[in-house]
Amino acid sequence: MGIFKTRKNKKFSYSPRYWDDNGEGSPYQIENRFDKFRSTVGKTNNFKDKFKTAWEELRHDSDRKINKRVLLIFLILLFVFLALIDFDLSIFTARQ
Repeated sequence: MGIFKTRKNKKFSYSPRYWDDNGEGSPYQIENRFDKFRSTVGKTNNFKDKFKTAWEELRHDSDRKINKRVLLIFLILLFVFLALIDFDLSIFTARQ
């Protein structure tokens, strides 16, 4: 009964009876859905290096259409919020 010891998980080496490998790997291996698309997964364990690679990926692979769409949605939501709190929206119109 160790206070500071943690129990080890049991490992089983299960291999399916009628499964042919054909170089595809194990069908029971769990991997993230986005591992093959992200450059930050699995290369380094250092947080600084992961952050650098994620920042470079964001700078070089960012989509301009998505950025414009997010900005447009933000502006629409901002105007809806200002209208709900009865902000005077006439300051955005041209004076005559």
